[in-house]
Parts: sequence; C-alpha cells; structure tokens
Amino acid sequence: MKTYLSGAFALALATVSFAWSSVAMAETQTITFLFTDDDQAYVERMEALSKEFETAHPDIKVNFVSSGYDAVAKQLPVQLAIGEGPDVAKITDWQLAPYYLDMRPLMKDPDGFAKLHGDSLNTLRFPGVNDPNSINGYVASQTFNLPFVNKTLFEQAKEPLPQPTATLKDIVEASARVAKATGAQIPFTMDRSGHRFSGAAFSYGSNYVKDGKFSFPDDAAKRYITDLYNWTKDGSFPKEMWGAAGGTQYKNMGDEFVNGNVVTYLAGNWMVNPFQKKIGDAFDWTAISAPCGDAGCYAMPGGTAIVGFKRTKHPEAVAAFIEFLGSEKIQREIAENYVILTGADIKDPQYKLESKNAKDAMAVFLAARNSAPKAARDLERLKGSSAIYQLIVQRMSQLIVGELSLEDTFKAMSADVDKVNVALAANK
Repeated sequence: MKTYLSGAFALALATVSFAWSSVAMAETQTITFLFTDDDQAYVERMEALSKEFETAHPDIKVNFVSSGYDAVAKQLPVQLAIGEGPDVAKITDWQLAPYYLDMRPLMKDPDGFAKLHGDSLNTLRFPGVNDPNSINGYVASQTFNLPFVNKTLFEQAKEPLPQPTATLKDIVEASARVAKATGAQIPFTMDRSGHRFSGAAFSYGSNYVKDGKFSFPDDAAKRYITDLYNWTKDGSFPKEMWGAAGGTQYKNMGDEFVNGNVVTYLAGNWMVNPFQKKIGDAFDWTAISAPCGDAGCYAMPGGTAIVGFKRTKHPEAVAAFIEFLGSEKIQREIAENYVILTGADIKDPQYKLESKNAKDAMAVFLAARNSAPKAARDLERLKGSSAIYQLIVQRMSQLIVGELSLEDTFKAMSADVDKVNVALAANK
C-alpha cells in the first residue's frame, strides 16, 4: 500500500530537512592553507594531502592556496598585523612568532608530536613571546646555501672543480674561465635574495649585529660587496641577474641553471629534487662546499615552517590539520620523496635520489649541516632581520645597475639600517 503525504506535511518535512542540512553546512569548518615552494611536485602533493585530511575529517574543509614566495613574504606579515590572512601557512619569516597559535592544548597527542619534532620546535618559540612548551607548528625543512656547479661544463673546459678550501673569489674566477672556454652565458649567479647574499658575507668575516643592534655594512661586508660589484663589471656575475627585477623582489635563478646557461649557481638543498627531475641526463651537476673566507667556510642556514595562526576561527581544526601534516608517516614521505631535511627526527630516511648527480649533491649538503655560523643562526631569529635582507637586495640592485656608486651604496645601507634600529627601539 502506497502512502501519500499531504501537501502541508510534505512541505513541513522538507522544511525540517532543509533546516538540518543548513545546520550541518554551518558546522563545516573552513580553514585556509597558504603554501609555496620551488618544487611544483611538492606543491601538488601538499594539495593532495589537504584533500586526504578532508576525507578523514568531513566536518573540515581545507582551502589550499598556492602562491609565489615573494608574495607570501611581503603580504603575509601585513595581513596578520591587521587580523587577516590564512589559518595555516608555510613560512620562512621567524618574526611572525607573535601571531602563532599554541596547539598543544588542542592536539590529540601533543607529547608524541613534541617528541618527534624535538629541539626543532624551539626554532619557532621566541623568548618572551611564545610559551616555552608551546606547539606552534613544525619545521618543514632545514636549508643550507651552497653553490651548484655544472660538472659537464667544467669537464669540457678542462677546469678542475673548486676544492673544499676554495674562496668565493676562486669559485667565481674558475666559473668565468669555464664560461669563456665553453661559451656558457652566465659564469656565476645567485638568487635575488638577501639571505642568499649573506652566506659569503659571514665567510668574509661580516657580522650584522654589534652591541645588540644591527650594524651593516661593516668592513668585511664592504669587501664582499666590492668584489661582487667588480664581478658584475667584468661579466663574471652578470648584472642582469639582479637588475632585471625591481625593489626588494625575490627572483629565483634555478631555471637558468636547468637550461645549462649557468656554470655556478648559489642556491640551497631545496633545489636538489627539482634539478634531478628537470635536468635529467642533459648534463652532470653537483654541489660543492661553502665558499671560504677570512672567517671560515660557512653555509648560510635557513628553513621553512608550517604554522597555525591564532587569528583563526577554528583552532581545533587547525591543530588537527597540523598534527596530521606533522605526523611521522607524512614527514617520512615528504623527506624521502622530495629530498627534504625535515625538522622531524626521521630515522634512516631513504631519500629517493634517482641520479648520481642528486646523490652526490645531497651528500655535500648533509656534510654542510655543521658549517653554519652561530651568528647566522642568531640573525634568523632576530626581529628586523627580514628588513635587513630586503634592504640588501634593494641597494645591491641599485649598485649593480649603476644607480648608486659603491660609497653611496654603503651610506644608503647604513642609513637604512639606522632606520630599522630606530623602528625596533620604538616598538619595544
């Protein structure tokens, strides 16, 4: 026997069903995850992991947003300062510590998470800003800046690779000889980045801080800047590399290396995986030891982190997402598949290094982990360091393209640094 509902009852039932549906929709928590990386395969995997998390948590929607590094570096601090921005983000700027969400009280197993990530969590905690036991996210990668070299070009030029004791001058001059012998367009270059610039500055003996304040450029930095400037004049460090972009804009030079146009390229271990995929068997390449100078042979340290922000409306969802991404299973997968030195203590990672070139390069980076100067690590955690990196890019660009003389560049940098110190003092 069929049962027929009256029009009034059917309408009432539909209204109730719609109401329950609306409640269910209202209970869905949407969080935005902002992610950036030079390895597109890694970006795509993080988006897929966000979808996997959604499947396991039907009440949480992850809005995955991928953006260029420069946009994130410039816009995220401004957004957070006015209470806006994403709920979760991959960052390189440790100065965002005041905006972090402490997820320890919200996690299912905070002690297990803290044990896996160990001392790396201290990188995110700033004294007087974050609770010393807080869990604000996790260190996604540890990085070191070293030169990549096109071995095939060196072999064609019959030029030996620079030895571990080679100075930056030795490396640049050898690269220039290789370029001349082979017709390569670019002897030596580095990313348009104050961080990339700074490793050799420490090797020259520079220290960006004196008596608790920023002090730049000192005599060692001036010697380094003068050398870079002279190399742009003789073509060893083509001025187009930094002059092609304006202001403080970041510019990655990796594609020029991939295309075989660069003899030596100063970058970091995050490029090993993209290089092994993009270069293939086009030519042989590797990394070499950090350039030496009067103070030592220093690899500039750095890193990235994935953190949650307290401006979120859904702290429990953010904590669950961070706990998922930072789990041993996911961290092992990321470390091995994308050749990343994670902050998590992954036992015996089996990096998927598909070529001898990548294996040799990664071995050099692993050996460089103890070659980072303490002053460089301290600089990364100092409030205002991002401003120092930015002014370096801006003023070096003006020097390289001829807008400023060497002396004017030194004066402008010093004046910029004074302004940073004044601003920091005013905000204490």
